[in-house]
Amino acid sequence: MFAEWEIKARSRACSRSQTPFQDGDTIWTLLFREKNGFHREDVSEATWQQLKDTVQPFSFWRSTYQAPPPAPPEPIQRESVEALLRRLIQEDRPEHLNARYVLAAMLERKKTLKAVDVRETGEEKILIYEHAKNGEVFLIVDPQLRLDQLDRVQEQVSALLSSGLAIQQPEQ
Repeated sequence: MFAEWEIKARSRACSRSQTPFQDGDTIWTLLFREKNGFHREDVSEATWQQLKDTVQPFSFWRSTYQAPPPAPPEPIQRESVEALLRRLIQEDRPEHLNARYVLAAMLERKKTLKAVDVRETGEEKILIYEHAKNGEVFLIVDPQLRLDQLDRVQEQVSALLSSGLAIQQPEQ
């Protein structure tokens, strides 16, 4: 029975009063043995002072609450990548061919775009993507990038995302 008990993470608020814990607060963790395992409660110092004479937990301990660190921001906001891709498709400039391809690949990795088909027409290979949420279709020409071009294209895309500057054609 003990091996099957699921260990619960520390609560972010008092189990009894629902008051959120603040970083550095003293909190008490109470474990109660029940028929099917254990039940955990994390309570504030004030709540513990009210409860301590009326409850008999299986185990209890005092600790200092440490607020979880904020989630790190995405290196590049998904919406800005999508907005930039839409703008570059609308402008339809040949010097943006590589950037459109890289942006579409980024959105595919984030599961915003789904690759649904590949078509070859003469000398072009066209990747067909569908937007996962709204079903919109994106046609992206595969520029057949070489490995020695990738660093330069990534720098260009990064510059576009951070400042919106026009992309320069990579050196051939």
